[in-house]
Amino acid sequence: MTAAWISGSGARTPAPPRPGEPIGTSEVVDLNGLRNVEFGDTEDELTRRGILRTDVDACGAALAGHDTVSPIFVDDRLVLLWLGDTVGTPEGVTTGTPVTEVQAHYPSVQVLDAPQPRYRFDGLLAREGDRAYLFLHDGEVVRKVIAGYADWAERLFADGHSPC
Repeated sequence: MTAAWISGSGARTPAPPRPGEPIGTSEVVDLNGLRNVEFGDTEDELTRRGILRTDVDACGAALAGHDTVSPIFVDDRLVLLWLGDTVGTPEGVTTGTPVTEVQAHYPSVQVLDAPQPRYRFDGLLAREGDRAYLFLHDGEVVRKVIAGYADWAERLFADGHSPC
Protein backbone atom coordinates (compact mmCIF):
# COMPACT_ATOMS: atom_id res chain seq x y z
CA MET A 1 0.00 0.00 0.00
CA THR A 2 2.86 2.36 0.78
CA ALA A 3 4.40 1.60 -2.63
CA ALA A 4 1.11 2.44 -4.34
CA TRP A 5 0.92 5.75 -2.50
CA ILE A 6 4.55 6.62 -3.31
CA SER A 7 4.14 5.70 -6.98
CA GLY A 8 0.90 7.64 -7.27
CA SER A 9 0.50 11.14 -8.64
CA GLY A 10 2.39 12.70 -5.77
CA ALA A 11 -0.67 14.66 -4.79
CA ARG A 12 -1.83 13.85 -1.33
CA THR A 13 -5.48 14.08 -0.41
CA PRO A 14 -5.88 16.22 2.68
CA ALA A 15 -7.27 14.51 5.74
CA PRO A 16 -10.95 15.19 6.34
CA PRO A 17 -11.68 17.62 9.16
CA ARG A 18 -12.12 16.11 12.61
CA PRO A 19 -15.63 16.28 14.09
CA GLY A 20 -16.21 19.70 15.59
CA GLU A 21 -13.28 21.25 13.72
CA PRO A 22 -14.25 24.17 11.48
CA ILE A 23 -13.25 24.04 7.85
CA GLY A 24 -11.00 26.87 6.66
CA THR A 25 -10.01 28.19 10.07
CA SER A 26 -6.57 28.29 11.58
CA GLU A 27 -7.65 28.26 15.22
CA VAL A 28 -10.62 27.19 17.29
CA VAL A 29 -11.89 29.03 20.36
CA ASP A 30 -14.25 27.23 22.68
CA LEU A 31 -15.97 28.58 25.76
CA ASN A 32 -12.92 27.77 27.88
CA GLY A 33 -10.59 29.81 25.65
CA LEU A 34 -7.76 28.98 23.28
CA ARG A 35 -4.95 26.47 23.32
CA ASN A 36 -2.78 27.55 26.32
CA VAL A 37 -5.08 30.47 27.17
CA GLU A 38 -8.18 30.22 29.36
CA PHE A 39 -10.77 32.79 30.34
CA GLY A 40 -9.95 34.02 33.83
CA ASP A 41 -6.16 33.76 33.35
CA THR A 42 -4.32 36.79 34.72
CA GLU A 43 -2.14 39.11 32.68
CA ASP A 44 0.79 38.32 34.98
CA GLU A 45 0.31 34.57 34.57
CA LEU A 46 0.13 34.77 30.78
CA THR A 47 3.16 37.10 30.68
CA ARG A 48 5.19 34.76 32.93
CA ARG A 49 4.32 31.83 30.64
CA GLY A 50 5.47 33.86 27.61
CA ILE A 51 2.01 33.96 26.06
CA LEU A 52 1.05 37.60 26.64
CA ARG A 53 3.27 40.04 24.77
CA THR A 54 3.27 43.77 25.29
CA ASP A 55 6.29 44.42 23.06
CA VAL A 56 4.41 44.13 19.77
CA ASP A 57 3.10 46.90 17.55
CA ALA A 58 -0.58 46.36 18.20
CA CYS A 59 -3.45 48.24 19.81
CA GLY A 60 -2.85 46.39 23.07
CA ALA A 61 -1.27 43.27 24.45
CA ALA A 62 -1.07 40.35 22.02
CA LEU A 63 -1.09 36.59 22.50
CA ALA A 64 2.05 34.82 21.27
CA GLY A 65 1.10 32.22 18.70
CA HIS A 66 -2.40 33.64 18.31
CA ASP A 67 -1.81 36.55 15.95
CA THR A 68 -5.43 37.06 14.95
CA VAL A 69 -6.93 37.04 18.44
CA SER A 70 -7.11 40.12 20.67
CA PRO A 71 -7.44 39.62 24.42
CA ILE A 72 -9.62 41.85 26.57
CA PHE A 73 -8.72 42.06 30.24
CA VAL A 74 -10.75 43.49 33.09
CA ASP A 75 -9.17 43.81 36.54
CA ASP A 76 -6.15 41.78 35.36
CA ARG A 77 -8.31 38.81 34.20
CA LEU A 78 -8.92 37.64 30.64
CA VAL A 79 -12.66 38.10 30.09
CA LEU A 80 -13.07 38.13 26.29
CA LEU A 81 -11.28 37.17 23.10
CA TRP A 82 -11.96 39.26 19.99
CA LEU A 83 -11.47 36.79 17.13
CA GLY A 84 -9.91 37.42 13.75
CA ASP A 85 -11.43 36.24 10.48
CA THR A 86 -9.70 32.84 10.44
CA VAL A 87 -10.60 31.90 14.01
CA GLY A 88 -13.81 30.00 14.63
CA THR A 89 -15.95 28.16 17.11
CA PRO A 90 -15.90 24.35 17.37
CA GLU A 91 -19.13 24.41 15.32
CA GLY A 92 -17.31 26.16 12.48
CA VAL A 93 -18.78 29.65 12.88
CA THR A 94 -16.41 32.36 11.68
CA THR A 95 -16.59 35.77 10.06
CA GLY A 96 -18.72 35.28 6.93
CA THR A 97 -20.92 32.51 8.31
CA PRO A 98 -24.59 33.09 7.39
CA VAL A 99 -26.81 34.16 10.31
CA THR A 100 -29.18 31.27 9.56
CA GLU A 101 -26.31 28.83 10.09
CA VAL A 102 -25.46 30.44 13.45
CA GLN A 103 -29.09 30.04 14.51
CA ALA A 104 -29.02 26.38 13.42
CA HIS A 105 -25.87 25.67 15.45
CA TYR A 106 -27.13 27.59 18.49
CA PRO A 107 -30.95 27.19 18.59
CA SER A 108 -31.35 29.11 21.87
CA VAL A 109 -29.36 32.10 20.64
CA GLN A 110 -30.52 35.45 22.03
CA VAL A 111 -31.18 38.18 19.45
CA LEU A 112 -29.60 41.53 20.35
CA ASP A 113 -30.65 44.67 18.50
CA ALA A 114 -27.90 47.27 18.15
CA PRO A 115 -28.51 50.40 20.20
CA GLN A 116 -29.65 53.46 18.26
CA PRO A 117 -28.33 55.14 16.17
CA ARG A 118 -27.84 52.13 13.92
CA TYR A 119 -24.16 52.54 13.13
CA ARG A 120 -23.30 49.26 14.86
CA PHE A 121 -23.99 45.63 14.05
CA ASP A 122 -26.81 43.61 15.59
CA GLY A 123 -25.80 40.62 17.66
CA LEU A 124 -26.58 37.03 18.49
CA LEU A 125 -25.57 35.82 21.94
CA ALA A 126 -25.07 32.07 22.29
CA ARG A 127 -24.84 31.60 26.04
CA GLU A 128 -23.82 28.47 27.95
CA GLY A 129 -23.67 29.06 31.69
CA ASP A 130 -21.45 32.05 32.43
CA ARG A 131 -19.75 31.89 28.99
CA ALA A 132 -20.95 32.94 25.56
CA TYR A 133 -20.18 33.64 21.94
CA LEU A 134 -21.24 37.04 20.67
CA PHE A 135 -21.76 37.08 16.91
CA LEU A 136 -21.99 40.59 15.46
CA HIS A 137 -23.76 40.53 12.11
CA ASP A 138 -25.20 42.68 9.35
CA GLY A 139 -28.46 40.73 9.05
CA GLU A 140 -26.98 38.32 6.52
CA VAL A 141 -23.56 37.12 7.73
CA VAL A 142 -21.36 37.24 10.82
CA ARG A 143 -18.97 40.20 10.78
CA LYS A 144 -17.17 39.57 14.09
CA VAL A 145 -16.98 36.81 16.69
CA ILE A 146 -16.23 37.48 20.37
CA ALA A 147 -15.96 34.73 23.00
CA GLY A 148 -15.73 34.77 26.76
CA TYR A 149 -17.73 35.57 29.85
CA ALA A 150 -21.36 36.21 28.93
CA ASP A 151 -21.77 39.27 31.16
CA TRP A 152 -18.74 40.95 29.60
CA ALA A 153 -19.92 40.05 26.07
CA GLU A 154 -23.28 41.69 26.82
CA ARG A 155 -21.51 44.76 28.22
CA LEU A 156 -19.30 44.97 25.16
CA PHE A 157 -22.36 44.81 22.94
CA ALA A 158 -24.25 47.49 24.90
CA ASP A 159 -21.25 49.82 25.24
CA GLY A 160 -19.81 49.24 21.76
CA HIS A 161 -16.12 48.84 22.57
CA SER A 162 -13.43 47.10 20.54
CA PRO A 163 -10.10 45.78 21.78
CA CYS A 164 -8.33 48.99 20.69
